[in-house]
Amino acid sequence: MKLRWIGSVLLSAVAYYVYLPLPSGVSEPWKLMLLDALFRSCMHVGDVAHALGVCHRVSLINQVVSWVEVIGPRSCPAVDVSDILLGGVPTRVFRPIGGQKLKRGVVYFHGGGWALASGRMRSYDLLSRKMAEDLDAVIMSVDYRLAPEVVFPGQYEDAMAASRAFLSAGVRERYGLDPQRLCVSGDSAGGNLAAAVAQELALDSSLEVRFKAQALVYPVLQALDFHTASYQQNHDVPILYRPVMARFWLQYLGADPALEPLLLANNHSSLDQAGLPAAHRSKLDWTALLPAGRRKHYRPVVRATGSPGVVDAVPALTDVRAAPLLAERGVLARTPRRAYVMTCEFDVLRDDGLMYARRLRDAGVEVTGDHYEDGFHGCMVFAYPPVSSSVGRRSMDNYIRWLDQNL
Repeated sequence: MKLRWIGSVLLSAVAYYVYLPLPSGVSEPWKLMLLDALFRSCMHVGDVAHALGVCHRVSLINQVVSWVEVIGPRSCPAVDVSDILLGGVPTRVFRPIGGQKLKRGVVYFHGGGWALASGRMRSYDLLSRKMAEDLDAVIMSVDYRLAPEVVFPGQYEDAMAASRAFLSAGVRERYGLDPQRLCVSGDSAGGNLAAAVAQELALDSSLEVRFKAQALVYPVLQALDFHTASYQQNHDVPILYRPVMARFWLQYLGADPALEPLLLANNHSSLDQAGLPAAHRSKLDWTALLPAGRRKHYRPVVRATGSPGVVDAVPALTDVRAAPLLAERGVLARTPRRAYVMTCEFDVLRDDGLMYARRLRDAGVEVTGDHYEDGFHGCMVFAYPPVSSSVGRRSMDNYIRWLDQNL
């Protein structure tokens, strides 16, 4: 009887920890709860290790990821897999065996808040492998350096170095890449890097070959407004909570973590911030850039007075290399002529992607918006057991279908 009582208490405690009230429309809520419980557990252990001075919180999480998820380059009859340096950056290459002599090519940047994960994780390995086989394309999954050891612009510089190498004659010849069918892509923080790369290379007149397309999967694109409609709607929806995103931004920009409450209150983007002209604000004015159906009943949070000097102390907040949504229209007009932007309804970053898609269209870019009403942040890489989800499989299939039709 005593053991049964103890077991009941433990089960109740686990259920209490795992259970979260989720929006009714989210795909397979219990799977998302379990995934979130695992992620929160890792974060909590990391916080304890950080507080005790053992290591930085994300370093511990990445170590666990390395033990559990990172796998070696395993070739199969359909795809040759190898690890190389691409522009000096570690990269895993997925090269289909047979097929067309000249291959389509995708350079891909993984997500993880510029601080977590790896292109060599099982989920990204499976994604790249499927892309290579289904598209008869060479996929290069880049392992850029991570925070906190490296901060902006380090990750951006790695993405640029790898992308320039990817477009170079030497790499194209070595891997048989078709110079007319190349794409830059990434998810979440990797989508941020892909967008920044697409903008920078669009301005480089010395390039002989350019990207035909950019494909951005729930990208993070700005850090000035943490009260967009999607931030307000999804602030406590897993797996990316609003405070976690603010923390990732501060780590990436090498800023004082004590600024987190100011970011969450939008004090850093108050009207008395001299470093934020009206032109910057207009590029992320979601009341104008989003349709009414996405704005819903939410209202903008704009402080008349805030914390003066934050933008001066963290100038990267307005650097387009870190925040591609702030790019000028003329720059957007020169990016690849075809763009894909995936967004999910239950994601704090939903409106970043929707605003960017709108601004790209206004600049004359052909944009395919792919929105999932039951989707959540990170869903596309959760398409395989044991954390597979129906929206993960659908989003991955549609992403690959778009590449097939547009690259």
